[in-house]
Amino acid sequence: MALQNIINAKSGKKIKLQGFVDSIRNKKSIAFIVLRDITGKIQITIVKEKSPQFNDVIEKITPESVITVTGTIKKNPEVKLNGIELLPSELVLESIAATPLPIDSTSLIDTRLDYRWIDLRSEKNSLVFKVQTLLTSAFRNFLLKKDFIEFHSPEIIATASESGSEVFELQYFDRKAYLAQSPQFYKQMALASGWEKVFCCAPVFRAEKSNTNKHATEFTGFDLEFTGVETVEDVMKMEENLLVEGIKVVNKKYGKEIERLFNIPLPVPTLPFPRMDLNEVYAELEKRYGYKVPEEEKGDLPTEGEKLCKQLAHDKFKHEFIFITGYDTKKRAFYHTRVNGVAQGYDLIWRGVEITTGAKREHRYDILLSQAKEKGLDKDVQFYLDFFKYGMPPHGGFGVGLDRITMLIFGLTIKEAQFVFRGPNRLNP
Repeated sequence: MALQNIINAKSGKKIKLQGFVDSIRNKKSIAFIVLRDITGKIQITIVKEKSPQFNDVIEKITPESVITVTGTIKKNPEVKLNGIELLPSELVLESIAATPLPIDSTSLIDTRLDYRWIDLRSEKNSLVFKVQTLLTSAFRNFLLKKDFIEFHSPEIIATASESGSEVFELQYFDRKAYLAQSPQFYKQMALASGWEKVFCCAPVFRAEKSNTNKHATEFTGFDLEFTGVETVEDVMKMEENLLVEGIKVVNKKYGKEIERLFNIPLPVPTLPFPRMDLNEVYAELEKRYGYKVPEEEKGDLPTEGEKLCKQLAHDKFKHEFIFITGYDTKKRAFYHTRVNGVAQGYDLIWRGVEITTGAKREHRYDILLSQAKEKGLDKDVQFYLDFFKYGMPPHGGFGVGLDRITMLIFGLTIKEAQFVFRGPNRLNP
């Protein structure tokens, strides 16, 4: 059902619809059924005396049952739902929903997740994944116009992607294997193949026992890598342009719906995004908000600091995004380029949450080997180091957490922003 087309249709137009029963009011002489599908709702009006053939079916219908109805549209200003009703000539009960329903709008999130397929039927949840679909498409189209190549990375790998921790180990025939923490190594392998500009959208696995509103053990990453990178600034420019395009496309189609259902505006950010060095961030957070980063966390930005960056970005720049550079090499991956002991990477914070880590990568084999040895990883990542033995252009890239972006657009938790959430204590449905 394309609801807008039906609203604009003339009275007497014959249509056939199928969907869930949103509600039913079965009175003595008349029945009102509200039919719902992914595009909206419409009222079906049945006068029992005129349509006695439907009486037995009406008695069996329960909320969330699936029906197919054929009938004619009638304009009726007394109908609160768009001023139209459907007068049926045929009504088929396709599937009866058991009663009572196990969840409703007041149920706790973990109970709703037990019945996620019912939870996802709501208008709000449908919008979340319409937006995520369009956002992913906008990112993809932006990169395709720049001649990026899309590839699909393997998720079962022989060694941990970045370190020996936070990985899921599995038995792979007669040896051990791991679920990928990141497509990072394979993005760089693609550049070693001479592809120059690549991206992938793939699942990412992290064996973190973190029960927070932003962590998941499996999530979707949108990652890209490209050559011709001279400084980390080139990478940040690519990302800010990608995000502006994605948000612009989403805002145009769904901005009003997002604000109507979630009461959260989605402004298109201005370019360029603000940039700050980590030490400057420390100083501003302490001066403005009295927050001092604990000594043991120096060189990185703890969660509390990230949250305050939402206010900092607004107060200092009137912006929602902020790039932070200057992280300690001990806190960054071994494959980040270093200049004078400073990792040439960044985190991008949006609405107080880190959504991206990006960097200019180290492309010189001897230096990369040295940095891997420094972190005790040289033997574990030998297959990856081999990519650099036979020529590798300077390059960089980043990964965006699609679930986190979705979460922040709507003001949700990560559990609500994923189709099916995976965390330390959840493996079903």
